[in-house]
Amino acid sequence: MPAATFGIGYDASFLGVEVPHPGAGQLAADLVTGPDGPVLTYTHFSLVLSRSRRLTRWVAWNIDGETLLEDDTVPRDGVDFRADPRIPAETQTLDDVYRDNPLDRGHIARRRDLLWGELPEAERANEESFTYTNICPQMQDFNQSMRRGLWGLLEDAVLAEVRLEPRRVSVYGGPVLLPDDPAYRGTQVPREYWKVLAYRMQGTLRARAFLLTQTLDDLERAGPLDEFRTYAVPLDDLVERTGLTFPAVLVSAAPEARAAPPRLLGGLGDIDW
Repeated sequence: MPAATFGIGYDASFLGVEVPHPGAGQLAADLVTGPDGPVLTYTHFSLVLSRSRRLTRWVAWNIDGETLLEDDTVPRDGVDFRADPRIPAETQTLDDVYRDNPLDRGHIARRRDLLWGELPEAERANEESFTYTNICPQMQDFNQSMRRGLWGLLEDAVLAEVRLEPRRVSVYGGPVLLPDDPAYRGTQVPREYWKVLAYRMQGTLRARAFLLTQTLDDLERAGPLDEFRTYAVPLDDLVERTGLTFPAVLVSAAPEARAAPPRLLGGLGDIDW
């Protein structure tokens, strides 16, 4: 995939109000530098990559509900996972980690979220979503849970259930990269994933933050969260877990009390959009 095919990336003004992508804070020195700095841009999404972990720190993407195509309009069949040619291959987690084992290549920015705009644009976004920089190792059952369970329905739900103005959503997500994540084939596999949805409702910017965990080789989690469960969390919780920073406009748009513990979500009806 030639570098020229990569798109302009996450649009901070997509919602009609400026919403910057997350910041790396004290982790900035760990980021891989591309041709235009640490932020790598693709069609409809952008991300930064951790040099020490060879996985993304965050991915930011836009969804245009008005022009979003059906999932089968742009098939995933025949699209290969590939390295980003703009940065050294040794800074990316490639196929050797995923081969002949129960690990899936899990998208951070969902492929189907990116299938909007004119058809050639959606096709380009589809292909670029398979770049290894947008992929993290996930246990097969966990990946299926993410795609089909509550976690995988979050973006669909906000588009279907909320009267958005306009019908657009910006999403930020990634793995929680902890020092004690278990190592496998030279790569530490994350146990937790986070996601923040931002949108406008009745002219007001809103943001909702979520956390999901996975169990690796029957390892027991140390802490209050159970496997394969989705939690609503305050943004301050994500700051503490990830070491990232979030813009003030998002912090003020998130309603979860900053001192509140993670709140288990039994279904979409438990979310206060």
